[in-house]
Amino acid sequence: MKQEKWGGPRPGAGRKPASEPTVTIRVPVSHKETLVALVQRMKTSPPVRIPDWLEMLPLAEQTPPRTIPLMSHSVRAGFPSPADDYVEKRIDLNEELIQHREATFFLRVRGHSMVGAGIDDGDELIVDRAIKPEHGRIVVAAVDGELTVKRFYQRGGAVKLVAESPEFPDIELKDGQEMVIWGVVTKIIKSV
Repeated sequence: MKQEKWGGPRPGAGRKPASEPTVTIRVPVSHKETLVALVQRMKTSPPVRIPDWLEMLPLAEQTPPRTIPLMSHSVRAGFPSPADDYVEKRIDLNEELIQHREATFFLRVRGHSMVGAGIDDGDELIVDRAIKPEHGRIVVAAVDGELTVKRFYQRGGAVKLVAESPEFPDIELKDGQEMVIWGVVTKIIKSV
């Protein structure tokens, strides 16, 4: 009886050579989809030049905040009640404000083009890069490599970035211009 050859190298089998070394990373199952979506978006997005004036701080690089007391009653605009002086529970701002920790950044706004949407100069935005941009959402976009915050408009084949102030024009893409939606604004942090 003739024995077949088993084993050994086969053409096209095995791992494909990588352009750079790779590593294995273990992540919690609950974060897998977020990280995969973020990596896919980063692969397809061209590099963005961050302007000098823009302060950008990745949330994942910060230490987690402590919990903060949440009072059990709403605040009164009249006279305080002594019965309201107790804490119902504690809240974690990560749970309240952040959907995808690994894909979330804080950006400080400079300018007045979004005042009609309640975004003023000096406000901080919570931006999530894992959320898919949809018509009507406020986004941070890179237009020809420059970051800007505007409302995303996408209807009937038309795509533009809409300013929320009559003093500023909308951004409509011209031939040769490149726009990449960098992230979706989820919250605005204001000083009062």
